[in-house]
Amino acid sequence: MRRVSLYFVLAAFACLALADISVSTLDPWQELGRMAQGLVFPDFFETPGILAALGNTVSFALIGMLGAVLFGTFLSLFYTYAPVRWFCALIRSVHELFWAFLIMPVLGLNHVCGILAIAVPYAGILAKVYSEIRQEADPVPAEALPMGTDRVCALLFTTLPMIYPGIRHYTAYRFECALRSAAILGFIGLPTLGYHLETAFREGMYAEAAALLYLFYLMILSLKFWARAKRIVFPLAAAFWFTVWDTAFSLDNLVRFFTYDILPWPVRAAGVYDGSMTLAFSLPELVAWGREILFFQAFPGIWNTAILTQIALVLTALLTLVLMVPASRQFASSVIRGPARLMLVVMRTTPEYILAYVGLQLWGPSMLPAIFALAVHNAGIIAHLTAGQADRLSLSFDAPRRWVNRYFYEVLPRCYGQFLAFLFYRWEVLVRESAILGILGVATLGYYIDSAIAKDHLDTALVLILVTAVFNMGIDALSTRIRSGLKISAHVTGYAGD
Repeated sequence: MRRVSLYFVLAAFACLALADISVSTLDPWQELGRMAQGLVFPDFFETPGILAALGNTVSFALIGMLGAVLFGTFLSLFYTYAPVRWFCALIRSVHELFWAFLIMPVLGLNHVCGILAIAVPYAGILAKVYSEIRQEADPVPAEALPMGTDRVCALLFTTLPMIYPGIRHYTAYRFECALRSAAILGFIGLPTLGYHLETAFREGMYAEAAALLYLFYLMILSLKFWARAKRIVFPLAAAFWFTVWDTAFSLDNLVRFFTYDILPWPVRAAGVYDGSMTLAFSLPELVAWGREILFFQAFPGIWNTAILTQIALVLTALLTLVLMVPASRQFASSVIRGPARLMLVVMRTTPEYILAYVGLQLWGPSMLPAIFALAVHNAGIIAHLTAGQADRLSLSFDAPRRWVNRYFYEVLPRCYGQFLAFLFYRWEVLVRESAILGILGVATLGYYIDSAIAKDHLDTALVLILVTAVFNMGIDALSTRIRSGLKISAHVTGYAGD
């Protein structure tokens, strides 16, 4: 484990030498002062439609998660088959924002578009995790069933009772993520909290932005009161009632999207110019089109995404190892643990876009704000998990009394394997999340995808989204192989710990 950790640290230092990191701001303190003033004096009454935005955020997350749970559960039953694993890896590798961009030409920019943008990738995530949880269950009850027992019956009456607590905990955590995803979808115009939040930050209305953030934090903190399994049917019914189900769907649009809009531009160019909508295949032009996308967008995007992700991954690890100390009862009193855990909630709940925006004000445009945003957000998640892991340890009577000795000689050695498992599990997520930061101008794959969509180049955007998915699948495969080689568990149901 130490050798693998050292390799990743050395790789991060090498990436630092190649990264576009600079500080270009001369005097950011006036703008930061306005931000601080907004945080201290939030304005809850100047944002029209704030209650509707809250309702839409919750509705998108609830209905999207319902679809993801149903579809993900079905896929998990067949996850041992390679085509199903590849399909799940593909759909979860594409960020919710890009799913929304792909669905938008067919359904329009509406509630159903946002719900599907959450449901599709989350189904791939849940299928993988549910399958892993089921594989770790005791196989003896299932083996006692007679030959030929239906797969679904075997799951319901033998395996499900054992794995239900783990599935419930992970689904609760994933619902928290769905709320954040629903908010982020507002950045592209859907009527959630993110729409008002992005507008407030862009226009410098920090008091309104702070009010929206505080409402979002309160919504996350209130989950334990209304998002319990026994009560979830009531908010779910309200979400179905609140959602506007009107869409701009037409079969003609669907057929046109798959048979014309996403075809390479050289194939459509002549028909677009003369208005005939005809197709013309020219191999040299197709090769030139593909070469331009790969060499001037895909490869630079992969390079920058890999550099950004590697640095953010190691910085996340360092922050986690520091922040888990005040959040664990093994080292800190309740007086310190309370604020520390609240800080971790804020870190993991605040959208990366907002953290990156603050970084932009501090340091100016470069990779630095993106690295800061990814590291802070993911450290909040992993520090919470690792602190929970430390709290569950039983220490011997002669354990060191000084917290420094206890940390380095007793707790960290016993938690380090699980810490690495959490970290490598988030590696794939870091690549996905870098897509959001491309919207802010960081030249990751997300930046080139956003630029292509802004220019209405759906063919280019689709190629880049597929490249992103393949790259993400490669990171996932490498992460799985490293975890397997280190013999560390990928069991992640503790995400919703407390």
